[in-house]
Amino acid sequence: MKSCLCCCAAAFVIAGPARGVTLPILAIILMFGIFGLTTRQMLGVLVYSLVAFGVASGVVAARDEPDYPPVVAAAYVGMVVVVLLSSTFLTTRVQSTREHLRRQKAELAQALEQIRQLATHDDLTGLLNRRAMLDRMQLEQRRSLRSGSPLLIAQLDIDHFKAVNDTHGHAAGDLVLQSFADTVRRNVRDTDVLARWGGEEFVLLLCDTPAADAVALMERLRQAVQAMQVPVAQGGQPITVTVSIGLARHTPADPLAGTLERADRALYAAKAGGRNRVVPAPCLR
Repeated sequence: MKSCLCCCAAAFVIAGPARGVTLPILAIILMFGIFGLTTRQMLGVLVYSLVAFGVASGVVAARDEPDYPPVVAAAYVGMVVVVLLSSTFLTTRVQSTREHLRRQKAELAQALEQIRQLATHDDLTGLLNRRAMLDRMQLEQRRSLRSGSPLLIAQLDIDHFKAVNDTHGHAAGDLVLQSFADTVRRNVRDTDVLARWGGEEFVLLLCDTPAADAVALMERLRQAVQAMQVPVAQGGQPITVTVSIGLARHTPADPLAGTLERADRALYAAKAGGRNRVVPAPCLR
């Protein structure tokens, strides 16, 4: 940019009667700068250009050319100043518009992320919701088919959750659900996927986990939930809950719905057997 301005100022000196053509050239040079320079850089260009053309005008005036009287010199200087000031003003406007668009883009991206969160996650616990979990299950099912790695699904249901709501209120029930979700997440691997399936029922997707390890993990998880204490308002006794868990292994011959049904039957067997227990589906035994 500076070299172009220097060349333009030099052309102003040597062009003689044709020096007026340097002003459109100066405007074109500055026009390209509008889209590539910041306002601060453009102000620097303004000062540099004023100095360069001031020197050039002084050189021409010192040569005392007959076609360059003081009135013409003042007119040229005035036109240079107008071109420079208008270019600087346009640069400021372009930069302001660009910043506004950048903020709008960031706000749009944030809004889209919030919409995606609302569409795929449960508001209360922050876990995946049922629809998002079904999509994740299908993805992990295809991955399991390709790699041959085991895939297990556990259904977890908080025991006697209705009694918690009836005794302590729905706000305490919400706190229990949040504490339960946090407890489960702390006791499983990062690769395991937990979702709120509905109400007090949750689904846990165990990827690349042998059946024996999954049963042991579910037992540790059951004990962690049993040890969980949820504080209540006004210094009352903490709320304690237990969980019943049904566990099933997905097989290539079965659809996901079939695996979920077997895990659900195992969950009901756990409840029928007295709750607060882990029951593997027959295929795991």
